[in-house]
Amino acid sequence: MDLPVMPPFQPMLAKSVAGVPAADSVAGGLVYEPKWDGFRAIVFRDGDEVEIGSRSTKPLTRYFPEVVEAVLAHLPQRCVVDGEIVVPLDGQLEFDLLTQRIHPAESRVRRLAEEFPAHLVVFDLLALGDESLVDRPLSERRATLEQALSTAGSPVHLTRVTTDAVEATDWFNAFEGAGLDGIVAKPLASSYAPNGRVMLKVKHARTADVVVAGYRLHKNSTAERPLLGSILLGLYADDGRLQHVGVCASFAEARRAALVEELAPLVTDFADHPWGEWRDEAAQASGRLPGGQSRWTGTKDLSFVPLRPERVAEVGYEHMEGRGDTARFRHTAQFKRWRDDRDPGSCGYAQLEEIAKFDLNDVLS
Repeated sequence: MDLPVMPPFQPMLAKSVAGVPAADSVAGGLVYEPKWDGFRAIVFRDGDEVEIGSRSTKPLTRYFPEVVEAVLAHLPQRCVVDGEIVVPLDGQLEFDLLTQRIHPAESRVRRLAEEFPAHLVVFDLLALGDESLVDRPLSERRATLEQALSTAGSPVHLTRVTTDAVEATDWFNAFEGAGLDGIVAKPLASSYAPNGRVMLKVKHARTADVVVAGYRLHKNSTAERPLLGSILLGLYADDGRLQHVGVCASFAEARRAALVEELAPLVTDFADHPWGEWRDEAAQASGRLPGGQSRWTGTKDLSFVPLRPERVAEVGYEHMEGRGDTARFRHTAQFKRWRDDRDPGSCGYAQLEEIAKFDLNDVLS
C-alpha cells in the first residue's frame, strides 16, 4: 500500500457543547451532520488492498470482511476516507451487534457478517489518487467527496449534511429514534486536524434514579487507604430482578476515600446479594453480570464489594444500549446526588424517557 496518507492515522475529534451552535458562530461557518453511533473508521484503499483503522489506530480490517468488500465495490481505486462502521437492524442502529464482532474466532466474525452485515457511513475525504486533502478546507473536501462517491451505493453511504442550524436541531430531536448519537458541527474553513478537537458535538443529556448495588476499588486503592473506583448501578425489571445497567465514576480522590466509609454500613455477603451469581463461571461467560469478563476487559480484575441495595443515586447519562429490561447505559454515568427520598424498589426501567422511533433508512437516504 502506497497512499499519500498512510496508516496508522489518528482521526479528528470533537469537543462537547451544550446545544446546537449557530451557523455563524465560527469564522467561515459551520456544517452539521448526524452523529453516528458506531465504530470510527479511517479506511485506506490502494487498488485491491484495504486497511481499516480504528479511532485508536488499531486495525479493524479482519472484523469486518463485508465492509472490505463494500469498499472494493464502491470507493475510488486509491483513496482514504473517514467514516463510521454501523450495524442496522429493523430500522435502527444496534451498537451491541457491532461490539460482538471484536472476536478472535474468524468463523464467528464471518457468521455475524452474514447475519448482521455492517455498513460504512462516510463523512470526510483525506486523500484521493496521489493527492492528500488533509490541508484543504472542509468545504473543498466535502465537494470532492460528493463527486468521488456519486455512484456509490449501499452498504456505503455518504452522510447527509446541512448548513441550517434549525434543521440540525430537528435532526438532533428526531434521529435519536433511529439509534443515532446526536449532532456534529464542523467548521467549513478548517483543515483536517488528526487527534485535534476541532469539531463540536451535541449529545443528549438525561438523568435517572438508580439503585446502588456495589462498588469497585480504585487502581490506587491500598489496604491502609481504600479508595472507591466506581459505583455499580442497577434498575429493577418488571419481574423483580435487579439488572446491572452500568457504573458511575470520576470522583475526586478525597471523595473516593469518603465514599468507602459512607457505604461501609451497606457491605454484605454475596450469598445475600442479587448479583451473587457473578462468581459462577458460566454466568460470568455471559458478559452480562458486573463480575463477568468480556473481550473488552480481558483479564482485568472486575471483582466488586457487594452492597445491600438500599440507596438510590441520581445519575446523568446520554442514552441506553440494548432493548427492554436488558438495556444499560451506553457510557459511564455521572453521579449527580443521593436520592434518600426514593425507595430503591421504585427504580425501574419505566422512568426512562421513551424515545420516539425513527426509520434509519430515512437518515441514510
